[in-house]
Amino acid sequence: MYIAYKDYIWMMEFVEKMLERISTAVNGSTVVNIAGNEVDFKAPYRRIGILDAIKEYAGVDVKGMGVDELRATCKSLNVEFEPSMGVGKLIDAIFGEYCEKNFVQPTFVIDYPVEMSPLTKRHRNDPALTERFELFVCGKELANAYSELNDPVDQLERFEEQARLKSGGDDEAMFIDYDFVRALEYGMPPTSGLGMGIDRLTMFMTGQTTIQDVLFFPQMRPEKIIKKEEKAEDSQE
Repeated sequence: MYIAYKDYIWMMEFVEKMLERISTAVNGSTVVNIAGNEVDFKAPYRRIGILDAIKEYAGVDVKGMGVDELRATCKSLNVEFEPSMGVGKLIDAIFGEYCEKNFVQPTFVIDYPVEMSPLTKRHRNDPALTERFELFVCGKELANAYSELNDPVDQLERFEEQARLKSGGDDEAMFIDYDFVRALEYGMPPTSGLGMGIDRLTMFMTGQTTIQDVLFFPQMRPEKIIKKEEKAEDSQE
């Protein structure tokens, strides 16, 4: 289905009501103690645009900034960055350094710039932004959702920009997927999706501080090797 803006809001409402219900079922309450923080999963959650978050917590308005301005801003804010980073990653670097840690209570970060979301449909009220949100809890991302871009012309332009970044040294940038663009030319119905980390959700709902405590697959848990000195101390006690 297509996420019109009102439905985009509806999806956030669906997520927060779902988490409220899960927390109540697991803990008998919407409040969970996570690493000493009383986190309340009761709806509704705060919603803030990512550019507004940067303005609030980093004290700088990055809207409309180009690469050179963002690099200068990163330097002034002591945010580390690589020369290969484009607009999207530079904004993300500032956001990660100054904003994420402040979202202890469940918070929807919305309206990401186009440069940060190469597969996402443009926001109908501002073409420089996209219809996307991420949910943060205790400074960590829990969910990501957006409207899929199904315009082949726009998608090809996004891929070309990603290819330019890759040729400039950004190993994480995407390649041009001509098969995907061709498929879009035939037509893809309006599509949207929501991704949520089940392991991280389990970690939060059970009040654990690390995700390794809730992983079932043992190889994902680092083996704890007890040194001889520790064994000797334990035996003396």
